[in-house]
Amino acid sequence: MTPGGAGVAQRHDQPTGGPAGRTGIGYEPGGAPGARSAVVDGPYGGNDGMYGPDDAPYAPVMASRSGDDGTDRGAAPDIGADLASHMADEVLADYLHQQSADFLRSLRLHRESGSDAEGAGEAARQLRRAARRISATLHTFRPLTEEAWADQLRSELGWLSGALAREQACAARRERLMAALQRLTGRGPERGDRGDRTGRGDRGKRGDRTTTGSSTGPATPSASSAPSTDPDPDGALSAGAARAGALLDRQLTLARTRAHSAALQALGSSRFHAVADSVAVLASEAPLARTAAELPADEALPPLVEQAHRRLTEAVAALPLSRAGYPYNAAALAADQRQDAPWHQVRMLVRLSRYARELIAPEAGDLLLAEAGRALEWHRDAAEAAAAAAAAARTPRIAPATAYALGVLHADQRHEVEAARFAFGRVWLPRTPDRKG
Repeated sequence: MTPGGAGVAQRHDQPTGGPAGRTGIGYEPGGAPGARSAVVDGPYGGNDGMYGPDDAPYAPVMASRSGDDGTDRGAAPDIGADLASHMADEVLADYLHQQSADFLRSLRLHRESGSDAEGAGEAARQLRRAARRISATLHTFRPLTEEAWADQLRSELGWLSGALAREQACAARRERLMAALQRLTGRGPERGDRGDRTGRGDRGKRGDRTTTGSSTGPATPSASSAPSTDPDPDGALSAGAARAGALLDRQLTLARTRAHSAALQALGSSRFHAVADSVAVLASEAPLARTAAELPADEALPPLVEQAHRRLTEAVAALPLSRAGYPYNAAALAADQRQDAPWHQVRMLVRLSRYARELIAPEAGDLLLAEAGRALEWHRDAAEAAAAAAAAARTPRIAPATAYALGVLHADQRHEVEAARFAFGRVWLPRTPDRKG
């Protein structure tokens, strides 16, 4: 597609008037055709709930199903009479029409927000939420769509979601790291937020500490157990925490400003207007294949939902869940993108499976998949925060105390990564019938 998006919204080959004029590939019920395994939703995963809860209308609570704990993860949602009485194109078109309408409504709210930053941020989240569901639906049910057109729209929605996600990502990462620094420099859980307000006082005592304790060396994060007679048990960490926080604040604020400018530029581009035109077309007429109008919904849709779930279970099977199931296993402490990448992929596949189940059973959203998704979003957020701390520590000519505080912060976030993996294992493993120790 060209930057201007020419051809995305223009559908010269698509006669209006219903499914009879649609063209596409054939689909044999019972044999779920292959599809690409990655969903396009931007470099930050879109968060999908990413930096905020994902509580769109198509995320209701799921009723428990049979199994050792009331849940059978291998089965598709119960198919109601409504699905059995409709054709596949009717169900798909209805869902796409609703999500497209939500997209356009959010776009209007974003334009009307003006200088209201909070309103614009909420509208952008709603916009990305609808874009994710459209993209996921076109991906999972790709054999029932006009594939070339659907793939092009998915790619453009991924670009838009990524452009809108970066600003919120920087803001959320800054808030997370500042809160972690405050927690690490506090003397105990009873101090809470008071640790941040007394930070300047701790820095004022550095002169007394360096004159009386120069031979003790730098303190460790576990030094909070030191006797209370010591006026500053975490002196080395407190000394560098303020500068580390200022450094992170400068870097992430600058990144957020750049992301905000890039988002405004994207929303004013001809490429974005072409995407909006395409979604407007989708809101009135979904580009579905002819076979979608020839197959009952309860025959055509469940095999594709099962295929999405099967890809998820295969990806989860490749994770080191046996080790992650033990607390304090230290497996996640080494920052390695190759180590984190499979977990990020599973997060996207969880979202795909959940959205697919929402489409065929909107009254019974999968609460357990939503819980697994939240654990993996926690994993993603902690991994990216750790990477930001490591990047700040590589800043030239920073003081040793600042580097030490950033190193402690990095280790803290990698521990959060480990905890998120443990939480995901607690969600998933008890519900896997063939769990191995």
